[in-house]
Amino acid sequence: MLYQLSYTPAGPGASIVSLRAWQATSDKASASCPPMSTRPTHLIPVELLLAAYRAGIFPMSDSRDDEEIFWVDPEERAIIPLDGFRCSHSLAKLIRRDRFTVTCDQAFTQVINACAAPRPDHPESWISERIAASYRELHAQGHAHSIECWQNGELVGGLYGVAFDRVFCGESMFSRADNASKVALAWLVALLRHAGCELLDCQFMTDHLQSMGAIPVSQDEYRDRLQAAREGTPAMALPQAYVAVVGSAAAAGAASGVGADDGAADAVARGAGRAALPPADGLIASSSPGKLIAQSLTQTS
Repeated sequence: MLYQLSYTPAGPGASIVSLRAWQATSDKASASCPPMSTRPTHLIPVELLLAAYRAGIFPMSDSRDDEEIFWVDPEERAIIPLDGFRCSHSLAKLIRRDRFTVTCDQAFTQVINACAAPRPDHPESWISERIAASYRELHAQGHAHSIECWQNGELVGGLYGVAFDRVFCGESMFSRADNASKVALAWLVALLRHAGCELLDCQFMTDHLQSMGAIPVSQDEYRDRLQAAREGTPAMALPQAYVAVVGSAAAAGAASGVGADDGAADAVARGAGRAALPPADGLIASSSPGKLIAQSLTQTS
């Protein structure tokens, strides 16, 4: 949920429904979805996860070792309007300086493991091993993505989430260096804009998210926005948007004789769609990926 949460099943503001009850009552669930196995050794089927997200529902667990999952449908949702992201002057400056090397889908497993790890303020996690394994499979099939921040070759921050249609549902984020998660979120917003997405779901509101432009919406409003964002297709997938932006920086650097960030360039070289992708439209050529990202955010923020 773009921020690690301590999960209380009976907490206010969320309806927790069993999978069987949801499948029986929701007219938005796919009738072809297979029932979820209750055995912890089984993954949550990819088709079922995607059907749940398309209906506005997502899974959580009570703890890291919990064998059960809950399906959650919040009465109030947090979203970040992609044209309303708040990129502060200090954050934009940090991004322009490329303090962190930012990549996409280069360390998904490391990111989800870091998000599930104990923290001083949150010793427990809603990301159980069953959930983590299910999302690794979702990622392997191209439906879940991660943004990573690296410093001196070490993973110091990042986030992951689920992508479908023109929607990205942020699941969790972590930071081991000051502002690393903020930089990851800023990159995510910029890339979603470039990809032609319409909805960035944050699930639950936090002060951290609110400070960066998140707004609360009712359950009904969220479903309306979700339905609208499911109509049409994005211009490109998130990893392709990453390759387009960083590729633009690399091309500008080659033209000017200035090398782009080596880590980002390596990530682009490993990208499956690096050929025949459009440049980052509307941006002034720069050999710095961070400058392109900051520019795209401050143009309308």
